[in-house]
Formats: sequence, structure tokens, C-alpha cells
Amino acid sequence: MPVSLSISHEIAAALRTDILSGRYKQGDRIPSERDLASRFGASRGAVREGFSQLEQLGLIRILPGGARVQAIEDASLSILRPLLELEEVPDPMLVDQFLETMGALASLTAKSAVVKATPTQLNQLQAMVEELAKDTTDFESMQPQWREFLLYMADIADNLVVRLISNDLRSQFLEHMMNLGIKPDIKKRTAAKTLSVMSASLMARDSDMAAIAIQSHFDDIRVAAMDAINAKLAVLTRKVG
Repeated sequence: MPVSLSISHEIAAALRTDILSGRYKQGDRIPSERDLASRFGASRGAVREGFSQLEQLGLIRILPGGARVQAIEDASLSILRPLLELEEVPDPMLVDQFLETMGALASLTAKSAVVKATPTQLNQLQAMVEELAKDTTDFESMQPQWREFLLYMADIADNLVVRLISNDLRSQFLEHMMNLGIKPDIKKRTAAKTLSVMSASLMARDSDMAAIAIQSHFDDIRVAAMDAINAKLAVLTRKVG
């Protein structure tokens, strides 16, 4: 990567953090190109490129009088991971909103997939559920199988918009949570019940039941994720104390 691009990414990342952490609020004017060039020891061209990256994220708007901060709600999905990374433990409300959204998308995908699936595809989905049911004790180890199952349903549903949004959300969330050591603990009995309902929905080709099973899975993750985050916060609190 050329040095100028590397510096522009550094500038954009630093200003992004400043905005997301509230140092610069909606409507605030970002420091001038000259001031930022001095701060980062960079050229004004590198600063302009950094501004361009932030504008693409929807965090700022470049106006004749300078760059001004936009509302976070108007930004792109790409700021989700930086938001999660602001603190040592991610914002519980943000995590819950993410899982709620993922659950809704996955439920929609499941409903469509069961309607569109060929007999061969239904058999393959059933086989994947049976594999998942063999080990329902470790959330982390089950993730690759769940991911494969959900992606296969997305392929069958053939909804490109849902697929792209889901891919973006997953890539920004799951890996980060695991790296932080925040691993939801879903009880074996709960997971087994969800998979039993999913299996029954496939045998009956019942799209509503399939949607309910997937929604139930994500609801369980939401509860377990909050427990895991609270446990992590308790550990950090004890260390500080």
C-alpha cells in the first residue's frame, strides 16, 4: 500500500474514532486540512483522502466551508465494528440490536428457503440439522456448522439483499465477540429443542415453523450473549476494584 494511502487510512481511522466516541458531535466542523496535516505529519492531499473515506462511511459531509459531522444514524453499516470496538466490552444494547436484526433476517431466509427448496435440498438441510444435533454443548465449536446451515438456506432462498446484509453483519460481529472471549452459553436442552422443531419443519415443509425455530435460536443467543457480556463486565469490575 502506498505511503500516502496508509497515512490517509490512519487519518480516517483516528477521526472515525473521534466521531464515534463523541469528541466531535453531529453538526461539528472537523478541523481544517491544514490543522490535520500538522497533527498527523501528513500532506493535505492525504487529509483530503481521509475525508473522502469518512464521507463514504456517511460520518461526515464535505461542504465548501469545511467537513461537518453527520448523524451516526445516517452512516453506513461499515461503522458497526468500530462502534463495537470502542470499549473493551461492547455496548450490550448494540449487541442485542445486532442479534435481533440477524434473527429477523435469518428467520425470513428460513421461511423462504423451505418454500423454495427442492426435495434434494430439503434432505440436505435435514442432514445438516442432524449433524448440528450431535453436539449442542459448545456454542463456539458449533458456529461453523450453523454458519454453513444458514448460508445454505440463504442460497436456496436466493435473496441477494438479505445475503449481503447478513454477510456484512456477521463479518463485523461474530469474530470480534469471539476474540474478546465473549462466548454465549446456550444450554444443551434448549439447543436440542430448537433443532427438533427445525427438523420437524423440514419434514412437514412448514415454512412458518422453520421461521419460528430460527427466531428461537437467535432469541436464545440474545439471552446468552447478555449473560456473557455481564459476566465479562463483572470480571473487569473486580480487577478495577
